[in-house]
Amino acid sequence: MSGIIETTNIINSYIPVAVFLIVSLLMPPMTMLIVKLLSPRSRGAEKYSTYESGSIPTGPARIQFNVEYYLYAIAFVLFDIEILFLYPWAMVYQGDTGVSTTLAVIEILIFIFVLLFGYVFLWKKGALEWIR
Repeated sequence: MSGIIETTNIINSYIPVAVFLIVSLLMPPMTMLIVKLLSPRSRGAEKYSTYESGSIPTGPARIQFNVEYYLYAIAFVLFDIEILFLYPWAMVYQGDTGVSTTLAVIEILIFIFVLLFGYVFLWKKGALEWIR
């Protein structure tokens, strides 16, 4: 008798998961259908023109960016995310956590060394120079 009760409890515990799965599978198509039914449609030439913050578009829409821009962006994101990890590290090791201070300092010095190594690598490769 207890086996049936346990099986029923297990099945009942999965009901919220099933409801969440069904809602998450139905929500995107239902949202798209509602938008298609309720949104106004117009087929004017103005609708298909390029919009540049209220200004009249000038030049082609597809222009090439200098590849150095992407190198700057990748380097910025890389260093920004890595520096972002310094704050949680400082919060964890500021109090009495049971971890020795020496170990914490060695860990952060290794982390900063990896950052500096990446920075020097980018510098030596010339990735930080805008115009070559």
